Amino acid sequence: MTKIRKYIHLGMIFLFLSGLVACGGVTEEQYAQLDELRAEVKETEKSNNSLKSEKTKLEREIAEKNSKLDQCEKEKAETKANLQKIGN
Repeated sequence: MTKIRKYIHLGMIFLFLSGLVACGGVTEEQYAQLDELRAEVKETEKSNNSLKSEKTKLEREIAEKNSKLDQCEKEKAETKANLQKIGN
């Protein structure tokens, strides 16, 4: 997904620059817009990396909790089996 966004942003910049070249030149305002677009791309990539890191952390926590849940289920089954042995 990150690659797609990156290519979309780069494509937008390319189209923007192509349009400027065809029109005869680049103004200071257009350079400023280009800088804003670059900053936006950089910020989006930074945000994306942060979200990926958070996702990895949450997936690790889920795996740990699932492991604990599995252990509890095993202990519950063992306890139930032991209670049935005592009851007979």
